[in-house]
Amino acid sequence: MAIKNIIFDFGGVLIDWNPEYLFRKVFDDENEMHFFLKEVCSSEWNLKQDEGRTFEEAIRLLSEEHPQYKDEIAQYFSRWLETVGGDIAENSSLIEALKPNYRLFGLTNWSAETFPLAYRKYPFFKALDGIVVSGEEKLIKPDHRIYQRLLERYDLIPGESVFIDDSKPNIDAALELGFKVVHYSEQVNLKEELVKLGIQIDQTILS
Repeated sequence: MAIKNIIFDFGGVLIDWNPEYLFRKVFDDENEMHFFLKEVCSSEWNLKQDEGRTFEEAIRLLSEEHPQYKDEIAQYFSRWLETVGGDIAENSSLIEALKPNYRLFGLTNWSAETFPLAYRKYPFFKALDGIVVSGEEKLIKPDHRIYQRLLERYDLIPGESVFIDDSKPNIDAALELGFKVVHYSEQVNLKEELVKLGIQIDQTILS
């Protein structure tokens, strides 16, 4: 089955996101910063926003639990753009080179409140044919239902689609649904992996 669609995860694939970028500026003590991001504004806490919880509610609840960190907790949202290190240029640059031959989509675990901030800042998002954001859908990967939502909304067939993500559980879910996949990491050259799958990349655009 010929590949017609390429679907990108965003954080860790197209966008370099890490809350340490912000909180290294907030905390003088690195050990305290690590404690804060592990035990207070943890990845599990942040995932609830990706699943649709508002930051207003999240900050209120967490500030009641950790009043000594009330100001720092609030900055997770008020200074959110500082958690983004930039785009991952070697990957984001592929979008323009793939667009002549493929439909391009995004499937991301991301808060509905913070994704628009990144969308406005990085023009390549606007080149995609469609984006499904977990915070808007109230569903998160690797739940099969969010993949199905992407398929149904844009009339996609899994076997005609390549899904790219840096999370093994998310990749496993895509495989279960019949997608072709690229499990991305810093050690993976995404362009080379796409070429191995027979993807045509317009080299004249990249040069």
